[in-house]
Amino acid sequence: MTTADLEQLEHELPPGEPVDKKIAGKSPTRIAFERLRKDKVAVISSAVVLLLILMGLFAPLICSLWGIYPDNSDPASPRPSEVLSFDTFPAIGPPYYPFTWEHPLGLAPRTGYDNLARLLYGIRTSLSVAAAATILSTVIGVSIGLVAGFARGWLDRLISFVIDLFLSFPFLLGALALAPIIISRFSTNLEALSKAQVIALVSVLVVFGWMALARLIRGQVLSLREREFVQAAQVMGVPTRRILFKELLPNLVAPIVVATSLTLPAYVAAEAGLSYLGIGLTGVPSLGQTINDAVNSYAEYPLYLWAPVVTVMVLVLALNLLGDSIRDAFDPKTRR
Repeated sequence: MTTADLEQLEHELPPGEPVDKKIAGKSPTRIAFERLRKDKVAVISSAVVLLLILMGLFAPLICSLWGIYPDNSDPASPRPSEVLSFDTFPAIGPPYYPFTWEHPLGLAPRTGYDNLARLLYGIRTSLSVAAAATILSTVIGVSIGLVAGFARGWLDRLISFVIDLFLSFPFLLGALALAPIIISRFSTNLEALSKAQVIALVSVLVVFGWMALARLIRGQVLSLREREFVQAAQVMGVPTRRILFKELLPNLVAPIVVATSLTLPAYVAAEAGLSYLGIGLTGVPSLGQTINDAVNSYAEYPLYLWAPVVTVMVLVLALNLLGDSIRDAFDPKTRR
């Protein structure tokens, strides 16, 4: 708004009406966050996700204050013979005895582990694995997508061929092939096996999860590289690395944020599914492992199965709804 426009506006307004001469603009990111703040679905989903993150993050503290244990490694934890009856089912709490605050979700058959403690540590494990895989796959996908989109000729064709090659390889088959190799290699050392399983699971998720984001970023860069600010930087002799990370990358924040918000729940579900199939994590508590253990006891002890199933459902649903809200907020064509 020019000075002449302000003077004309002063003449048109009634006497005594102030004119704000400072016109404040809003960045697209600020507009997106304001839309998220006004979105009730986004607020509720964020609250649920934050609650589950805090439950997993402070799992050791919660278990210590409650006096519950995820396994028998702590000397203070009860032995299975102390809490299980002759048929290996809990001697206190569900399914055969009244509810007790000592073990709100009961105890696991055959082992006597506290189900609430296993659930808290399972959330911690699932979110940690999913977050690590999401960060790594995002970094790899964005980097390869930037190079593929900005490059021309044989390099672009080679990277596109590699992306198509990885997309054609079945994810589940790769995980099934990798798990037995790791178990046979580290079967004599349980501590090393647990670490190897975590690293292998994150690696499998990353290796088969970066391609979709790379394709998305490549398509965005193909459009942006013909814009005036990129061509001007090339004419001025700006190094390619600076063009990629200083000129192009800031314009890709919205699709990266949207893709990341939708990748995280997919990895949570993938981790639970692989652990349920027995090819994920076995040395540390996880949601999928608990579901796998609870299947055989479902008829007598349904709470043992439904607790982790509902937790996975709520976590994935909240993350998906939050991802949809983020997508709508960062999409300039969407008006909600």
